[in-house]
Amino acid sequence: MPVTMLQQIAVCTLLLVSSLQAAHAEFTHPGIAHTQASIDFVKEKIATGEEPWASAWRSVQNSRYADLDWTPRPHAHVERGPSNRPDIGSSEFTADANAAYVHALCWTLTGDEAHARKAAEILNAWSGTLETISNHDARLLVGMDGYDFCNAAELLRHTWDGWPEADQARFETMLREIFYPIIRDFYPSANGNWDAAMLQTMLAMGVYLDDQAMFDRGLAYYLDGEGNGAVRNYFKPSGQCQESGRDQAHTQMGLGFLACTCEVAWNQGVDLYGAYDNLLLKGYEYTAKYNLGYDVPYEPYRSFEGRYHYKTISDDSRGRLQAIYEKVLNHYANRRGLEAPFTRQAAQELREDSNDRRSRGRRSRRRGSSALETLMYFGQPADLVMPAGKTDVGTTRPPALELESCVQLPSR
Repeated sequence: MPVTMLQQIAVCTLLLVSSLQAAHAEFTHPGIAHTQASIDFVKEKIATGEEPWASAWRSVQNSRYADLDWTPRPHAHVERGPSNRPDIGSSEFTADANAAYVHALCWTLTGDEAHARKAAEILNAWSGTLETISNHDARLLVGMDGYDFCNAAELLRHTWDGWPEADQARFETMLREIFYPIIRDFYPSANGNWDAAMLQTMLAMGVYLDDQAMFDRGLAYYLDGEGNGAVRNYFKPSGQCQESGRDQAHTQMGLGFLACTCEVAWNQGVDLYGAYDNLLLKGYEYTAKYNLGYDVPYEPYRSFEGRYHYKTISDDSRGRLQAIYEKVLNHYANRRGLEAPFTRQAAQELREDSNDRRSRGRRSRRRGSSALETLMYFGQPADLVMPAGKTDVGTTRPPALELESCVQLPSR
């Protein structure tokens, strides 16, 4: 790459960080996966019984994670080895993160304080018990599930007055002293879903903690990090993903984590979705198309530092759509008015599958499966913004930063 291009990259990054610091004197709250405006929109749809929100809401409520009899199972020392072997508290960590998030969401949508108390009980159990997270997959575990812990805490802190400050402070200590050191430096040579998982949690932690440096660190890595999860390393211009030659399950995981990262940034007025000519959308369209049964082009892909070399596209798990498409469809189609035909088709198939499961009376063992994505992201109006009249510092939404103003960087 010519020196002049490297100089342009440096200037672009500096301009971005400078703009972010000006735009985020304080953060918008709640503002991780959901804003108050988006929550109010969903509450209205539930109240009027409109579809598909009404059916999705019933599915979320029927999830085991919404059960008020849920009992947290915290561990002082959690270990997750390769492929979750050994599993010492790892599965409990994941399950409780899911449950805390679902209960916090149920609280915001119903006003039933029993759900708020349950979410707080789960958060307090872990923040009062956890001392270490270790073994090979520690970074992946924190990246995957720290996001849900942060979402639960964000909703409680900013929509409920029943979570004592001492408990909030203890949760903050867990984030800063246990979670963050594990994910701070990412895992550049691992398959990209690892970095992507850590990105979503790093941005979520930055918002919850009002930590500008932490938030900016995640933004900078997403845009120009060295690892496989950075956006220009995870995707080729065609939309082919770094893990497309590995299997379709991990590819969709990586996509989903990157989309969550973009949504957090968007809720804070930063447009990561549009980075490098909507590169995330290209990845979604490519992956959805292939998993819907269509042919796609493929070129051998050598990952960062050459650790992985996938010579052909993988049909492992092909067709097993994951609940990652609704959020991205909402952004590109509803907010931006862009075409996303394969992403749309995938989201529609997941909705239909969820309806079919409900018609057969099958109880979801996941946190609502695709129903939660449908509930919180389907059909949001393009002009959905923070409620009118919010002018005090920290509640107005700064304008989205358009990354296209920087040089469009080539794929590596």
